[in-house]
Amino acid sequence: EHHLQRAISAQQVFREKKESMVIPVPEAESNVNYYNRLYKGEFKQPKQFIHIQPFNLDNEQPDYDMDSEDETLLNRLNRKMEIKPLQFEIMVDRLEKASSSQLVTLQEAKLLLNEDDYLIKAVYDYWVRKRKNCRGPSLIPQIKQEKRDGSTNNDPYVAFRRRTEKMQTRKNRKNDEASYEKMLKLRREFSRAITILEMIKRREKTKRELLHLTLEVAEKR
Repeated sequence: EHHLQRAISAQQVFREKKESMVIPVPEAESNVNYYNRLYKGEFKQPKQFIHIQPFNLDNEQPDYDMDSEDETLLNRLNRKMEIKPLQFEIMVDRLEKASSSQLVTLQEAKLLLNEDDYLIKAVYDYWVRKRKNCRGPSLIPQIKQEKRDGSTNNDPYVAFRRRTEKMQTRKNRKNDEASYEKMLKLRREFSRAITILEMIKRREKTKRELLHLTLEVAEKR
């Protein structure tokens, strides 16, 4: 900022532009010896930059994200068997969502996870130890919201607080909180119905393909 002020003041005093009174501009770097090492030139322009995830239960991503401690465990497990990061995140995500204040047992974990017994035992022991050392209620970060009984009014970490004053609504339309919650419930039910219909559609397509294949086998015989 002071370089700009000096240049303006010099121009006003001398009525001309002095070479010494200019705003300094950093020079461009010309040393690009490591450019080819960093950028191999194998990049191809993708056809699209925004990828939309299809509305399908098979493509849902887990809410749990691995950290450096999990990578250490994963490297140790990969010496005996191959396990991918996404596979590990799905296992921990299912254990977290199946537990509340009471952790699931090892037998319940075997029912939740369709994996090898050795892998389930190793991941379960690691998860229990990490869960006990965790300060929060869960390993998955969650937004702390306000409770209905008003016990969290003085908590500074609560997000999305309720309005203390009543909202001004139209006189000819009922626009209260109960109606809003009913609409949310209706939307969840519609979403569930759409999911069920999609699964029925997939089932019927599979049955039709099986029928065509059975007919084709019969004709070949």
